[in-house]
Amino acid sequence: MKYNFGAGPSILPQEVFKQAAEAVLNFNNTGLSILEISHRAPEFEAVVDEILQLVKDLLNIPEGYSILLLQGGASLQFSMVPMNLLAEGQTASYLDSGVWSSKAIKEAKLFGNVNVVASSKEANYTYVPKGYEVPADSAYFHVTSNNTIFGTELFDFPKTGVPIVSDMSSDIFSRVLNIADFGLIYAGAQKNMGPAGLTLVIVKDDLIGKSGRKLPSMLDYKIHADNKSLYNTPAVFSIYASLLNLRWLKAKGGVAQIEKENIAKSEALYAEIDRNPLFKGPCNVEDRSRMNVCFVMDNPEFEKPFLKLAQERGMVGIKGHRSVGGFRASIYNALPITAVHALIEVMQEFADNNA
Repeated sequence: MKYNFGAGPSILPQEVFKQAAEAVLNFNNTGLSILEISHRAPEFEAVVDEILQLVKDLLNIPEGYSILLLQGGASLQFSMVPMNLLAEGQTASYLDSGVWSSKAIKEAKLFGNVNVVASSKEANYTYVPKGYEVPADSAYFHVTSNNTIFGTELFDFPKTGVPIVSDMSSDIFSRVLNIADFGLIYAGAQKNMGPAGLTLVIVKDDLIGKSGRKLPSMLDYKIHADNKSLYNTPAVFSIYASLLNLRWLKAKGGVAQIEKENIAKSEALYAEIDRNPLFKGPCNVEDRSRMNVCFVMDNPEFEKPFLKLAQERGMVGIKGHRSVGGFRASIYNALPITAVHALIEVMQEFADNNA
């Protein structure tokens, strides 16, 4: 038995894997593979229509927003956001809470002025900065809602009249959000939505086409919105597999239900980290991520033996990022709580053997 705690590309439900595999051979009894069907075919247009509706329904997206199915990952959005939202002479504000936000800041500086309102870099990003102010004249305010490498998550978004832009690559669809609080949300699909290759963008219509910049067509939100994300050949397979995954999520009871399950999973694992004398969590307790649980060992000499035991017990992908060390258990939507309990049992077994 394998338990996939990898940070991404990540686990998806087994039924989604099976349905996607079937479609690779024969998509909807067309006699064609989903890998070869035309993206202009009525059958695939129906896929796009359904996934857009599922995204809207699951996230309760109000009118006045466009849902875009793009490519290039969240990393391309680091550039597309300022290209589309930051006019010449304007300043964008950013919160620096991890590696991905620092990369977004670097890209934004290529297109205009950037104001970093706060940073937790000096503490190796073990907390989410608080108590900062967002200048009212900012074109937008960018945050990274969940930090996969360091295991922190932003649970309270600031109240501001400035449009909030959020990179939600690793916690989209994992918790209930008020979309009206945001000007733009972007997310690489490969955590909670589907396979790598698809990037979801949810953008307020009145923010599109206002930067005054002349943009390449492929980098212009308005072009993609006007063409219903079919300006060029989209990530057909990733879109279809994501559709299957969102159907699964809806059948489970939607985002509100999966949030309850995610809370139960993360609370169980953090409780063991805090209880077990061999382990400790490096992040501020109030900022601990529900998606990426990072922990280290009180005695670093135990790390390799514990990793060996965990791997022998079927744990996959729990080694921490090289910049943090220790361990990281990514517990995205599709990971069952039984996997979390299996990891807890390994932690307890190791502690018993090394008491």
